[in-house]
Amino acid sequence: MQVFDVKDMSCGHCVASITKAVQAADPQARVEIDLARHRVQVEPGRADAATIRQAIAAAGFTPEPVAG
Repeated sequence: MQVFDVKDMSCGHCVASITKAVQAADPQARVEIDLARHRVQVEPGRADAATIRQAIAAAGFTPEPVAG
C-alpha cells in the first residue's frame, strides 16, 4: 500500500482527478481517498511509488509520501 498526504486536495473534483490520474498510470491500481484527512492510499497493480506520485503531481497536486 502506498500512502500520500495531498494537502491541496480539497473537493470531490480533486478526488476524481486524482483517481483518474492514478488509474491512467496503473489501470489495476485500487485507490482509496480520505478527503477529510487529505490522504490518498493506493494498492498498486504494476506501478511503483514514483510512478504513482508522478501521476498525482501531473494532475496538479502535491503528493507527499507517508512513511508506513
